[in-house]
Amino acid sequence: MILAAIIASSLMVSCSTRRPTTTTTTSSNGTTATTTTTEHTAFSVPTNIQTSFTTQYPGATDVVWGPYDEAIVPIDWDLTDWTVLTPKDYQVNYTLNGNQYYSWYDANGNWIGTSYYITNYNNGLPAAVNNTITSKFSGYTIDKASLVTWKDRSAYDIKLKNGDNKMKVLIDTNGDILKQRDK
Repeated sequence: MILAAIIASSLMVSCSTRRPTTTTTTSSNGTTATTTTTEHTAFSVPTNIQTSFTTQYPGATDVVWGPYDEAIVPIDWDLTDWTVLTPKDYQVNYTLNGNQYYSWYDANGNWIGTSYYITNYNNGLPAAVNNTITSKFSGYTIDKASLVTWKDRSAYDIKLKNGDNKMKVLIDTNGDILKQRDK
C-alpha cells in the first residue's frame, strides 16, 4: 500500500508541464525590469502511458510531460518516417544518464520513439558514422547530432553544414545512410 502511494505521488509530480511567464515592471524613475519565471501546470497523462514510460526508462529524472508539439521536436521527424502525431499525443522530456532525452507516445499509449542530443561528436558517434560523414560529406561539419531510437532501430539524425550549404542525414549505427536531404 505504501509503495502504491509513493508511485502515485511520483507520477503526479512527473505530470507537469513548464510554462515560462515574463513580467515587465517599470519603476518610478522610469527603468524597466523584466523577470521570467517558470510555472508548473498540471498535465493529464494516462496511467498506462506513464507505466510504459517508467518501465522503459526507470532511471529517468526531471520528467516533464506535455502534449506533442512539433515546434519543439529536436529531430527531423520526416527523416524517421515516424507516425504523424498531433497535440492529442504525448511528449516527455527527462534526464537519463546525464543526457537530456525526449520520448513520444501516441494517444493509445504506443511508444513512438526516443531521442537525445549528442554533444561530443568524436566520442558520442560510432566510428562508422564519423567515417561516413568524412567520406560522403567532405567539407561538411556537424552542426547538431541526436541518437534516435524507434521500434528495433537506432540511427543518428545529423545536421551538417558547409558554409551556406546545409544538409540533414539519417545514418544507422553501421554508417549506412538511410535518408538525406538538403535543408
